[in-house]
Amino acid sequence: LITSYVFNQAENIRFNSTVGKFVGYTEHGVKNAEAWNKGPELAGELGELERFCKHNADLH
Repeated sequence: LITSYVFNQAENIRFNSTVGKFVGYTEHGVKNAEAWNKGPELAGELGELERFCKHNADLH
């Protein structure tokens, strides 16, 4: 599962399930990624991984 957050055509933050956390690519993105990795946002993304990806992995 990869979720990217883009602003003004620049990727600020990405969640990659292989890495298991948010990664920031801009100064603002790094600050937000650090906060999101400590808050409920990380649990939400990991929940999506369980709900969507692992459920559908057997279908392919």
